[in-house]
Amino acid sequence: MNFKNTIHESLEIKTVELTKEKVILSMPVGPKTHQPMGYLHGGASVVLAESAASMGTLLYLDLEKETAVGIEINANHLKSKKDGLVRAVATPIHKGRTIMVWNIEILDEQDEKICICRCTIGIVTKKRGT
Repeated sequence: MNFKNTIHESLEIKTVELTKEKVILSMPVGPKTHQPMGYLHGGASVVLAESAASMGTLLYLDLEKETAVGIEINANHLKSKKDGLVRAVATPIHKGRTIMVWNIEILDEQDEKICICRCTIGIVTKKRGT
């Protein structure tokens, strides 16, 4: 997947593992992902989580005819983080024809949970010419 000129490039999100049953993305924690008090911004965690769910969903689709769009995401922020690396580990909960639901855990380097998310991704038919 091309991350050039996307939020993935801006936040330095990298793909670690990409399979239908597990997606792992990593993201450095630092000034680009901090909120004003110097901690990992919850929104950055949500970007990482939804990215993992969306990328996982794309693996199930005929990309000539379908695409994936985020519909809903819930995030519980459990622990703060000032620096280092976090990774999102996403696994599918529901694999439907029109929606997929993913569980995503954001973990630190010691496998401690920073955030847990559930994300619903819609599967939509592409319009001609898009």
